Amino acid sequence: MTTPWGEPALTRFPEDPRDRLRAWDASDEYLLRHLAEERVPLDGTVVVVGDRWGALVTALAAHGPVQITDSYLAREATRANLARAGAEPGAVRLLTTQDPPPERVDVLLVRVPKSLALLEDQLLRLAPAVHPGTVVVGTGMVKEIHTSTLRLFERILGPTRTSLAEKKARLIFCTPDPALERPGSPWPYVYALPDDVGPAAGSTVVNHAGVFCADRLDIGTRFFLRHLPDGRGRRVVDLGCGNGVVGTAVALADPNAEVLFVDESFQAVASAEATYEANGAPGRAEFRVGDGLAGVPSGSVDLVLNNPPFHSHQATTDATARRMFTGARRALRPGGELWVVGNRHLGYHVTLRKLFGNSQLVASDPKFVVLKAVKR
Repeated sequence: MTTPWGEPALTRFPEDPRDRLRAWDASDEYLLRHLAEERVPLDGTVVVVGDRWGALVTALAAHGPVQITDSYLAREATRANLARAGAEPGAVRLLTTQDPPPERVDVLLVRVPKSLALLEDQLLRLAPAVHPGTVVVGTGMVKEIHTSTLRLFERILGPTRTSLAEKKARLIFCTPDPALERPGSPWPYVYALPDDVGPAAGSTVVNHAGVFCADRLDIGTRFFLRHLPDGRGRRVVDLGCGNGVVGTAVALADPNAEVLFVDESFQAVASAEATYEANGAPGRAEFRVGDGLAGVPSGSVDLVLNNPPFHSHQATTDATARRMFTGARRALRPGGELWVVGNRHLGYHVTLRKLFGNSQLVASDPKFVVLKAVKR
């Protein structure tokens, strides 16, 4: 990536030479160019929110920025890209969305996330640290910035305007207003499951901002909950756990099940833990933020439950699902099972047959399928 501060070589995480998706886009370049052309002072506390793969903080490493991210994969990509760029250890302070934000922010750079709820939550958390002299600049591709995006900045921080578009990217300029009466945060959001989802019916769900379908039960998970296997006292993984309703349903149905909740989102794992605790689920549970089943010993798991995502930010891809399925096969014991819910058109049965040598249709409706693959 070409920037006013050099040309760092950037990759996503985990690094895959076959991956044709870049670790930056035109909105990252536009923001960095703006900072240099306008000579924005960077000697104060620079906070970067939502940096996709560390492109922004890697370019600005000499100014000691603070990165705030919800993504474990983005954080690991940032570490790798900083090291590759020769940045001093500790040059960038890495925080998650669950960590307390800095007490003062002099420059706030926001890479607009896909989730409007996550943007709202982060702006509300950072607003007390923003002062009248804070430079606030957001960035994103044109298709990512909507009227609702601008209204959020304006409602929480102050008057907001946008730049002209360049290479389908746009900047957001916000002038902090210290007299603004900010709304209270609606997060986390709590609701009860409907009555038609099996053993988990009526259970409490806790969602932090940014978790998929944060204000209601998504229809894919609803379908999955109706067709879950019996945990039967086994070691079970809720892979890509989101708010943890699937793993919690297993724990409620079988007090002897040991459930591992895994997600790459810090917000998701916090939600899963809160959901589990809110329902007083019996048995043992572990909550882990990480890269899928990396770090889980091979052959140590009996059952993996998975509702894989098929987007990486704005890009549609099955790479995440394939990596999840591959990790599940490694972690499962012989005879262990991977259960997957997904849209019919995604064709997961083909991928499962290639990896496991088998795939069984457990349930289907016009939109979703539940599939089972057994490790031989």
